[in-house]
Amino acid sequence: MSDDPAIVDCLIVGGGPAGLTAALYLKRFRRSVLVVDGGESRAAWIPESHNIPFFSHGISGKEILAREREHAARYDVVAETGRVTDVRKSEGGFRATIESPNGAAREVAARRVVLATGAVDVEPDLPDVPDAVRRGLVRYCPICDGYEAIGKRVAVIARGDRGVGEAIFIRRTYSDDVTLLTLGEQLDLEPGQEEDLREKGVTIVPEPVVGLDHEGDAIGAMRTAQQELHFDILYSALGLRYRSELALALGARHDERKALWVDEHCQTSVKGLYAIGDVVIGLDQIVVGMGQAAFAATHIHNRCEYPTEDE
Repeated sequence: MSDDPAIVDCLIVGGGPAGLTAALYLKRFRRSVLVVDGGESRAAWIPESHNIPFFSHGISGKEILAREREHAARYDVVAETGRVTDVRKSEGGFRATIESPNGAAREVAARRVVLATGAVDVEPDLPDVPDAVRRGLVRYCPICDGYEAIGKRVAVIARGDRGVGEAIFIRRTYSDDVTLLTLGEQLDLEPGQEEDLREKGVTIVPEPVVGLDHEGDAIGAMRTAQQELHFDILYSALGLRYRSELALALGARHDERKALWVDEHCQTSVKGLYAIGDVVIGLDQIVVGMGQAAFAATHIHNRCEYPTEDE
């Protein structure tokens, strides 16, 4: 066993709000923790959030991450930059391969693993504006910031069966002026659903957008072949790609979108493997991910073996 890597109580994959919260809890439980972060937290895209408790004047996603890193560092938690390329079961827990930015790889052993790998928004294909969501020109969470859309002209980019529910949610909660933009793609509507949308005051624009103008941190106008459209706020509702590959390779239970199922302790169907944050089936919110981190970390501490004398 002398050639084996040193074993840690918990490997946390992902250094976003959920992952760092789990690390903080575990370190305060006096557990050994390794955090590996690829530097692609979805939270970093948030221009300013007003629904995080204690920050009544708003806080950006980057500031949330910076404050959490500083807090965790007080307990010697440092998120190592790298990518976990595989996780596999082994005697005593798991083994994982970590690839550093320079391409070097090493193996680590952990009694438990927490996946806080998150998800990636499917970006709309808008002319002349790559990475519209990342740049803050397009929003993606009306639950987070729909309050700031009260009484404004709102558009929702939709495709297939995505977006209709979001448009109705915004219409019934925040604004009387809501438009569904399909960007020339097909909407999968149930019989009578289009008429129901129009009765609810939701306008549908099926034509592709051929051009747009953006002014600072907002899109000023969108042009189709037939008209020029003006909105105050633009949301994309094209769905998420879940970063659940590590769990799927271990046979973890998931839904049709590959979001992970977890129990009341945030443990997946693979014993010892936990998942928290946006990669989990449920409501994608920072405070939800932090709560899941507390559940997972406490369960890990109460169920995790103590180090052996050799260790």
